[in-house]
Amino acid sequence: MDKKEETKKKEKKVKEPKVSKELVAALETIKEKDDKILRLTAEMQNIIRRNDEERSKFLKYDGEHLIVQLLPVLDNFEHAVRMDDTNLSDELSKFLSGFKMIYGNLVELLKKEDVKEIECLHKPFDDNMMHAVLTDNVEEYEDNIVIDVMQKGYMYKDKVIRPAMVKVNKR
Repeated sequence: MDKKEETKKKEKKVKEPKVSKELVAALETIKEKDDKILRLTAEMQNIIRRNDEERSKFLKYDGEHLIVQLLPVLDNFEHAVRMDDTNLSDELSKFLSGFKMIYGNLVELLKKEDVKEIECLHKPFDDNMMHAVLTDNVEEYEDNIVIDVMQKGYMYKDKVIRPAMVKVNKR
């Protein structure tokens, strides 16, 4: 035999082994399982991330329910401390000064918890923070300016927990 024939015979002997159908099927199954594992892992990471976001949001606004319940009490104290104490007896004047101290303490406590009054008097009406309950036509003010606050509004951190009820100027 010559060298060419010997090389051809060697090449025939070195042929790639035949891959069985079972091996191909097994490789496909492995590939599918790997893809499924990747998808499930990504889904689990998303669930954990969403859960962490919800938990931090819950903790951020943890005191909101109590604060919302305290706002009417704060309103009542404001009404009480607005009384004119010049015509009151000494005893009633002492009660009023006690109310003023309690009101001051309550306001300070709410400030520490990051509760802020929505400043809106003589400012442009913002329907995200205010409810217009009345309108009026006052020449001294521009259109869409708040001319009176009927009930104060409050924000807790960066969230409106009670919108202000206001009277808005409409020309």
